Amino acid sequence: MSVARVTEISATSKKGFEDAVNRGIARATATLRGVSGAWIKEQKVIVEEGKITRYQVNMMVSFVLEG
Repeated sequence: MSVARVTEISATSKKGFEDAVNRGIARATATLRGVSGAWIKEQKVIVEEGKITRYQVNMMVSFVLEG
């Protein structure tokens, strides 16, 4: 039987939501061991002078605890 923990992270991208998700997962897996999944809690765009400049995702990342 395994036990998992969930942590919330936020990631941004100038390219799009998918790139923001990929950046967030890449950063999470660089820091956390046992990442097993994630779900997107929120999506947001940052608008400057009438144009979208960044895409942001807030995601819940789950990872299995060792031991």
